[in-house]
This record gives sequence, structure tokens and C-alpha cells, in this order.
Amino acid sequence: MESARHPFFGNRVAAGGTGRVLILSALFSCLLVAARIFHTASLAFVFMPWNLFLAWVPYRISTWLTRMDKRNSLEEGLGEARLRPRGLRVGGVQAARFRVALRIAGLIVWLLFIPNSYYILTDLYHLADGHRNSRVPEWFDLILMLSFAWNGLLLGVMSTRQVERLLAPDASFPGRWVFLYPVMWLNALGVYIGRYLRFNSWDIVTNPVDLLGDIIRMIAHPLRYHDAWGMILCYSILLTIMYSLLSKNR
Repeated sequence: MESARHPFFGNRVAAGGTGRVLILSALFSCLLVAARIFHTASLAFVFMPWNLFLAWVPYRISTWLTRMDKRNSLEEGLGEARLRPRGLRVGGVQAARFRVALRIAGLIVWLLFIPNSYYILTDLYHLADGHRNSRVPEWFDLILMLSFAWNGLLLGVMSTRQVERLLAPDASFPGRWVFLYPVMWLNALGVYIGRYLRFNSWDIVTNPVDLLGDIIRMIAHPLRYHDAWGMILCYSILLTIMYSLLSKNR
């Protein structure tokens, strides 16, 4: 199989190999949860595969957007006249507008779901709460939680990198930070909203009043919510650093 340069880490890998390794890594994490449930007869960590599934959603969206962009670029390179009869060129303009609208919609949905990828890092909190079980060694729970956190982080970094390539393909330091830090800041805000305010990505549609109300209160009373803004600031900086290190090889 033809080798290709990995778009995120720079090493030489077989084309399509990264996706297979990600799937195997996710299966390994889920098998750890299944083994723990079987051994303890407890559903303590059954929510982790669901969180990982939510982390996959933005990655699949960004992958779809990337493929659509490549397909559109190919069509433009071949020329509209060669692909469609001359009488349908107006329809081609309408199709182009539809693709732009579809891309914008995809990016909005991606932005709503991408915090789920980085949210899994905060599931490490469960190592210190009531989820511990004396029948399970501490090292097992540590590996279980770290495996999910690692998968979530990788999915988040790879998905964000795909979107960065779509929106700012030629940006270099410090220009890329115009894209990067605002996205990571929104990720940190989304993680706070999910972890502490207990909202989900779809609450922007199903429960927008309460969600926006809580955000407005945070903005209107920053001193009252200083812990929240401190967490958002520190977490956004940490995510930016991790992303920058993992994606430094363009």
C-alpha cells in the first residue's frame, strides 16, 4: 500500500492506517469497560463508550467536510463545462451555493460537537469519586480512564486540524492563532458547560433558554463566576499547547 505523510504527526504511515488504529484504540477502551462490568457486575463506567461516541461525531463531520472540499476542488479543476451540459450551467451555480450552505451548516454542527472530544479529559475526575471498586486494581481504572482520555484528545486534535486546513490552509505563526485559540476557548467553554452546568451539545436546540441564560449570567457577573472563567482560561491554554505540540509537523 502506498505510504503517505501523516497530516498530524508527520511520520510515514500507510494511507488509511490512522483510521484503523483509532478504531482499534477505541475498541480497546470499550473492551476495558466491558471487562470491568463483567468482573464487578457494576455499570460504573458504562457512560464512557457513549462519551467516546460523541467524540467521534465531530471527527466524522470534519472528515466529511474535508472529502467534500477535495471533491469540489477536483470538479473546479476539471471545469464546469466538461462536467455538465452547457444548458445546465445555471444549475451549477445553484449547486455551488448549496455546497457553500452545506459547508457552513457542517462547520456549525462541528463547532457544537467538538468540545465533546476534549471533554473526555475531564472524566479523569472519576478516579477520585465514588466509581472506585475494591475488586478492581487502581492501575486498571487508571489505564481505562487514560485510554478514553487519549482517544478523545486524538480525535479532537485530528478533527480540529482538518478544519484548520479547510479554513486557514496557508496560515503560519502567528496567523494560525487567529483560528486556533478562539476555537480552543470555545472548546473550554463547552467543556465547562458540560461538566459543571450539565448541558449537552443538543441543548442549544432542545433547551436554548436555560443554556443561554446561564451563559449570560456568567458574562454579566464575571467576578461571581471567577472560578468558571479561571477554568476556561487555563483549560483553553492547555488545549492550545497540546494541540500545537501534536500538530506541529504540518
